[in-house]
This record gives sequence, structure tokens and C-alpha cells, in this order.
Amino acid sequence: MQKPKVVVLGGGTGMPVLLKGLKHLPIDLSVIVTVADDGGSSGKIRQDMDIPAPGDIRNVIAALANVDDEMNEMFQHRFQTNNELSGHALGNLVLVALNHMTGNFYEAVKKLANIFQVNANIIPVVNEAVVLNALMDDGSIIIGESNIPVHNKKIDRVFLTPNNVKPLPETVEAILEADVIVISPGSLYTSILPNIIISDIVKALNETKAKTMYVCNVMTQLGETNDYDATSHVQAIYNHIGPHTIDAIVVHKEAISKPIRQIYEKEQSFPVTYNIEELEQLGLEVMEEHILDPHKTVVRHNKEKIAEIIYDYAMNNMNGKG
Repeated sequence: MQKPKVVVLGGGTGMPVLLKGLKHLPIDLSVIVTVADDGGSSGKIRQDMDIPAPGDIRNVIAALANVDDEMNEMFQHRFQTNNELSGHALGNLVLVALNHMTGNFYEAVKKLANIFQVNANIIPVVNEAVVLNALMDDGSIIIGESNIPVHNKKIDRVFLTPNNVKPLPETVEAILEADVIVISPGSLYTSILPNIIISDIVKALNETKAKTMYVCNVMTQLGETNDYDATSHVQAIYNHIGPHTIDAIVVHKEAISKPIRQIYEKEQSFPVTYNIEELEQLGLEVMEEHILDPHKTVVRHNKEKIAEIIYDYAMNNMNGKG
């Protein structure tokens, strides 16, 4: 039986959870990953070397790895020392080493994915260092991915520099050949949009025959999506890549327990509400589902449930928009 071609776009913490569920399914999986991170270990590496940020790539490889737990744990190990190694994740350093050996970041990613027996095509959205910037509602411009949320201003739009950056051709090819494209949950302006605002990616997303599904965030994020509902999330994406670029949205239909809500309220993070009529007016198929892991004491997607939703949608849309 022919396997559906599924492309997942994203980065940050939401994407690996989704991928852990998808990796066991009979699909032809491609993952397009943001490389605009400039905080933590990735930020230190980017200060010293002119390469794409490795952190989100590392997390995707770890999520899709088919190696024993000890090897994965070692790969994700973060040094806590009193020297220059402090804060670095071992996997980031391995990616740097492979980049040095191959002279090409994408080749380094492919080699590392092979070592970790990944059965998917992991593609950095670009093969060069880029900087994420934000134009705020007050007209000011914030430079750097990690700086954007801390100002806690309303974001008008985000953009990359250099502004003529080209994506890897493999990203465009994957989007155009896909049956289903999934925009993963994650920080909307700093993890998701950096992947889809490059002009050639925008063009591909508008031209593809694939159906596009957005797995909406369950909680708002301080400094990025204050007071956003699901419609606001979709409108933010449309404002960057054009209307009618999403066909379906997955929203969480169940109330979040008071103890968990109280934890997030301390971070000024609140449940993302949704209005079905508004979403349908945007041309979206609304999938109301119980998508949280009931066994977690924090908000985490149920990877098996999300994977099942994506797989069913992919199987029903093998021929895309036709």
C-alpha cells in the first residue's frame, strides 16, 4: 500500500512530541525545522560560528531516533560545569563537529540522522545562519529570536535577515510533493512562523495540492500570543503567508483542570479558546479533539492521539486538494 507523504513544519518544544507519535506510523515523513534560535547553547554556538542554530534540529533527531535510550540520553545531555562547556548540549556539539567535517550543515544533519537510525527526512529550512526579527505594533523592531518575547509587546509581523534568504530546495520539493502538511504546535512567532515566511516557502505553500493542517496551541504564550484565541493564531499565519493556506485546524475541546491552569497563570499563560463559526468562516475544517496527555501534570500533547488524527487525515487526503 502506498504510504502518504506527510510534511511537518515547526520547531521548539511542541514539534518533537508530535514526531514521537508519528515515527511509528507507515508514512513517508519529512520534517522542515527552524534554525533561527539564538538562545542557550545554540546562541553560544552561533556567536562563535556562522552556522544555522542546531538546537531544534537536535531535538527532532532525538524524537525520531531509533536507538537505545542511553544513547539518546547521552545525545541530549547538557553540561553543567564551571567552564565554557556549561549549558551546551552534547548533540549540538556533535552537529558542529559534523558540520566542520562535511563543510555543509544539511550534510551534517543527514549524517547524524543516519547514525541515529531516523526513518524520516529532516531538513533545516535554510542552510545558513539567519536572524529572526519582529516589527512590533508600536513600530519598533526587535532583533533576535530570544529577544522578541521578553519585550512583551504586541507583534505585528516577523521577518528574517538576510531578507533574500533562500530555503533548501528539498524543503520546497517536499511541500509540493506532500499529501498533507502539518504546522506543528509551538511558539507561534519564534518557532513556527520562521519556517514559513521565506518567500519560496510561501509560494510553495500557496501552490501545493497538499491539504494543510494546523495543530493549534493549547495555551497562550506571554510576549507572543497574549489574549490570542485560535482565530488569532490562524490570522497571524495568514497575515504572513496569505489567506486560505490552511485547510483544517485541530483544537483541544476539553477544559483544562484548575490545578494545571493555576500553574500556567503564574506565567500569564491561559487556555486558547476557539469559536467554531469564526474558524469555519476562514474556510477551515475544525477538528475538536481531546489532544492533551491526561497523565501529565503540565500541558503536553498526547502524541499517540495527535499522530492518529494526522494519519487519518493523511489517508483521507492522499490526492491532496486535487
